[in-house]
Amino acid sequence: MSYKDTDTDTDTGSPPDYLIVGSGLAGLAFSALMAKSGKKVLILEAHEFPGGYGHTFVEGDKYRFNAQLHYVWNCGKGRDINLFLKKLGLEETVTFEQYDPNGYDHMRIPGYALDIPYDKNELTQRLSTLFPKHTESIDKFITEVWQTSAELENLPEQLNISSILSHALSSQRVIKYRKSTLQDVFDLFKLPLETQTLLALQWPDFLLPPNKLSYFAWVTLFTGYCRGAYYPTHHFEHVINSLVNVIEENGGEIIYKQKVTDFILDENKVTGVKTMDTDTRTVFKEFYGKDIICNLDPKRAATMIGMNKFSNTVRKKLEYDYSPSNFVAYCVVKGIDLKEFGFGNWNVFHSEQNDLNKVFEDMYDRADYSAPSFVMTTPGFLSLDHSDCPEGEQIIQFLTVANYHTFHDLKIADAVAYRKMKKQIFDAMITIVEQHYIPNFRDYLVFKMLGSPTTNESFCGSPEGNSYGSNITPGNFDTSRLDHKTSLKNFYFCNASSGHPSFAGTIKTGSRLYEILTGDPVLNKSLS
Repeated sequence: MSYKDTDTDTDTGSPPDYLIVGSGLAGLAFSALMAKSGKKVLILEAHEFPGGYGHTFVEGDKYRFNAQLHYVWNCGKGRDINLFLKKLGLEETVTFEQYDPNGYDHMRIPGYALDIPYDKNELTQRLSTLFPKHTESIDKFITEVWQTSAELENLPEQLNISSILSHALSSQRVIKYRKSTLQDVFDLFKLPLETQTLLALQWPDFLLPPNKLSYFAWVTLFTGYCRGAYYPTHHFEHVINSLVNVIEENGGEIIYKQKVTDFILDENKVTGVKTMDTDTRTVFKEFYGKDIICNLDPKRAATMIGMNKFSNTVRKKLEYDYSPSNFVAYCVVKGIDLKEFGFGNWNVFHSEQNDLNKVFEDMYDRADYSAPSFVMTTPGFLSLDHSDCPEGEQIIQFLTVANYHTFHDLKIADAVAYRKMKKQIFDAMITIVEQHYIPNFRDYLVFKMLGSPTTNESFCGSPEGNSYGSNITPGNFDTSRLDHKTSLKNFYFCNASSGHPSFAGTIKTGSRLYEILTGDPVLNKSLS
């Protein structure tokens, strides 16, 4: 480790090969691969836990919750997560359980119910049974989705206009839909509104409605889950701890409660960072590395450094807007078995309205949760490992979209009103739960904790409480998207906004940067 205590100005040793700022999944993935390859890595983390949005926290001395709501894709043999774990020698210890293949997501809207299966032909059949007058358009749409997915899969990793044009004959849909929202494609195929809603009811996975969401982003995630939706056998804490163990067993180190306050530059070369101890807020240090890997939000880091230090090309890519944030309720029930009420190894997505564009506007723009749309998940049914809560109790989590600025401004202006708003949103969701799923749910509730966008900002270090880095709109999800290149020497971005969001996406981001810097392959797609 190499750092200077600013009080004593004492240098403690030679700098690591890689100084990683932040221990989110992309940073941990990169660090684990580098440490395993023999490189010296040092990670600085502002939180007391590693993992970013993948971290696990304990409440009530007996309940273990994973931040937000996660389920995983690309875990099958030969897919990215499998190849990454195999590279680290973890493929037999970090394992995953599949969601119900007959319906990994249960979609519920007024008048309609659809369980999304892995098999696309079965999906087409189920939709055609619900909407027999639209069988032809449904079949054409589902076929188009899978053909688009295949084109996206076959594109080279280093994507730009030239690479797309060079694959023009095999990338017709990539070219055609590159600026399209999901709503654009729904409209093109003239799908009924209720069909659109059932297909897009996973919108909490993106926190965007169809008229804002990138069609490519939706296709990638939707077909990815249809190849297999997974949950870690021993919960997400085990995944994070396994990566940390690889780092530490190979000579790497993580120092917690070190908030980066500035970057140290020598002309156009980044050499280190300045930190503040988050416990004392009086102890300041300087850490150095041969290369600096930035797992922080790229725009926040660039602002610290000074935007004028970056090239015009990079500055343009840093003009992204942040994704929306969320409201999440972590709950525990006792005295009932949620399996008897339609819950199991699947997620349940519910909407009180059939127009997701409208319901998003109501909740996000107008803070009107009188007819909400939200997702419910029961992690205890996704694994045989029940260490997350005591026997006889079950965890159920609820999540929906929330506007950071609404919560932030209210919290500053009136803390009582802020808490009241959180309670109102929770009550709106639970009223629906009692009407449609679990009568008298409140009678069985033994624990609840409510998180807002400001909670995300405080505990996960996400600017504006964003859940996915840059917003997943067509403008932020195209060939001009930010990547690892910063235009500064020895300084690289490694974050959801400079790669891919989601559990699978951030692991891919960290793995790709490792491949670029070492030439050592991890994943199954060529970088060329």
